[in-house]
Amino acid sequence: MENIIEKYLTQFRESTESLNGNSVSGIHKLRTNAIEKFHELGFPTTKNEDWKYTNVSVLNNFHFRKSPVQNLDKSLAEKYKIPGLDAELIVIVNGIFSHELSEISSQPDGVVIGSLKSAENDLLNAHLGKYSEINNGFTALNTALAGDGVLIYVPDNTVLKKTVHIIYLSGDDNLNALVQPRNLIIAGENSRLNIIETYHSIYGNETLLNSVTEIKCGRNSGVKLYRLQSENNQTFHINLTEAHLEEACNYSHYSVTLGGRLVRNDTNIVLDAENSTGNLYGLYLTEENQHVDNHTLIDHRKPHCQSNELYKGILSGKSHGVFNGKVFVRKDAQKTNAYQSNKAILLSDDAKIDTKPQLEIFADDVKCSHGAAIGQLDEQALFYLRSRGIDEANARKILLRAFANDVFEKIEDEVIHNWLNEIVTERLK
Repeated sequence: MENIIEKYLTQFRESTESLNGNSVSGIHKLRTNAIEKFHELGFPTTKNEDWKYTNVSVLNNFHFRKSPVQNLDKSLAEKYKIPGLDAELIVIVNGIFSHELSEISSQPDGVVIGSLKSAENDLLNAHLGKYSEINNGFTALNTALAGDGVLIYVPDNTVLKKTVHIIYLSGDDNLNALVQPRNLIIAGENSRLNIIETYHSIYGNETLLNSVTEIKCGRNSGVKLYRLQSENNQTFHINLTEAHLEEACNYSHYSVTLGGRLVRNDTNIVLDAENSTGNLYGLYLTEENQHVDNHTLIDHRKPHCQSNELYKGILSGKSHGVFNGKVFVRKDAQKTNAYQSNKAILLSDDAKIDTKPQLEIFADDVKCSHGAAIGQLDEQALFYLRSRGIDEANARKILLRAFANDVFEKIEDEVIHNWLNEIVTERLK
């Protein structure tokens, strides 16, 4: 293990001089502290409670390293555009912002949509690393080594009319790529912003994508973030998304996980002022030997806030799903309303899921509930459909689509709703 850690430490030493912000003491100190933390923590093991059901030791079998800059044909990004969606397009190739493939129109005064590496140092010093806690080796490694990513800044009283579509293309035909995008999203007071992230593979070699996204929602802002992860089965996908909400915010996060050999999604919301709402909706479809672990945290710190969480899984083959959803209600967070539900369908005898819904409540005037349900397809419903002349394959598909629909009906954007619906329906065939 020490030899593996040393390889990443060597990469840090070799790349320090070329990292953005090296001459700025705040950024350089953040990176230096992070690599020291990585040296201390290493990658988590199953002895860590939060990683009990997800063994990442397989990563030690590969020498993941930064991929050289690749010049990709524009048609590769074109095929991942969402039909009918009027969007600002950002393309990230192996963690690096591609100016050649991205398509960003002229923006209102003060709006910034672009490369994190090119961001103003004052903005980075004020926000980078302020919302995500370094409590495991993956976050530490990203903080230390990420060379680029996305910056979205929407100033006060501004509505971004177009959705921002971020396409991540990852992989290298000559090495095991270490892909580490770092994203910073800042929504000012009374602003509105919609983002969709889609993750895709471009080569077949094993790839480690380790991303961190920090989101700051200013007072009375509205932010929606959609994620579609559909990489190949040679991809190890580790993701942390941390949203920090101020007063009267409304933040919604939608996650659809389809691909990847091993996927870990850490999705956290901190409600740090009154009258805010945080929503987490997730759907994961696994097959063969896939492993998908969804860890969520909703931290209610102030009173009069609400959270809603719904995650559903459909598992087949020998796949393994994990759901750990924690709702934390602090002592001062009176009048909290928090609802959580996780349901899963196992389509084979070899598929399995570990589910752990958690409520930790330290306030006494709250309304909180959580629940989990795991089962197989309803045989009576299946029999009913077949008795109406529907063959078994289509009957199963209808029931599975109905099961997933609870997540899709939360998506208000009709174009994104229909697009995701079509992708999932195709997967269920």
